Amino acid sequence: MSRNDKPTSAELPLSALHPFPNHPYKVTDDEAMFALMDSIDAHGILSPVLVCPEKDGYEIISGHRRCHAAKAVGLKTVPAIVCDLSRNEAAILLVDSNLHREHLLPSEKAFAYKLKADALNRQGQRTDLITSGQIVPKSDDNRTTAQIGEEYGESYKTVQRYIRLTNLIPELLEYLDRDEMALSVGVELSYLDEEKQYAVLDAMEAEDCTPSYSQAVRLKNLFRCGDLTEESIMAVMQEQKANQRERVSIPAQDIRRFFPIDYTTRDMERSIVRMLEAREQSREQRRTRNREEER
Repeated sequence: MSRNDKPTSAELPLSALHPFPNHPYKVTDDEAMFALMDSIDAHGILSPVLVCPEKDGYEIISGHRRCHAAKAVGLKTVPAIVCDLSRNEAAILLVDSNLHREHLLPSEKAFAYKLKADALNRQGQRTDLITSGQIVPKSDDNRTTAQIGEEYGESYKTVQRYIRLTNLIPELLEYLDRDEMALSVGVELSYLDEEKQYAVLDAMEAEDCTPSYSQAVRLKNLFRCGDLTEESIMAVMQEQKANQRERVSIPAQDIRRFFPIDYTTRDMERSIVRMLEAREQSREQRRTRNREEER
């Protein structure tokens, strides 16, 4: 296919489709995925996936979740639109075709913004046509992030903060994705190197808390001065925060026998909360039935 060929429609075997390398969007078997599986099982894929040809088949540009769901329900082929794109064009289109989705995780947004910014910078695309009224300092990175912000209704500084999150270790990014740590805290911790981030993570798990914004700023400043040690990290994390939440602590060894052997303490905590929620829901249903029977 030449670079000037127009997009074509085709029914392609799933075995020939491959994920775009390091694409930023997570494909997980959650409630939304199960609903998508049910829809595809009942009606098929209503919106074709978008792919780009490669030497071993096709790379998925848009439709990673649809392909995952289709494979899960046993489909062998999927409807597709085949486009011949450069690497940068494919990266930009991948980001744009998914970034308007609801409920994007902070990590997804962070890596999507970075993927698009890198592609735009490699293209050397004009980024001086900013119309939002932002005052943007003159640099290629600022103009690129301003262009991205213009497209998605955010300031160039907000886009840059999200891109900073790509410097976090995966475990700290998980705290952001679970809404257990503020984005502003993640941004400050992203200035620490990997070794110190893991030291902060160890302190967080030992103290069962996350840093406040002011604590994260102090950790960053200590790191920049060369004074950040395991001892100083623990000292900061052991400070009582004004918004510290009251917690119930149960020794893991007391409840370990009730859970699968590979469960972490976090897995056990979530399972306990889900069981309590299910119990309360069942009790509420019984109360509702009793009220109806008394009428």
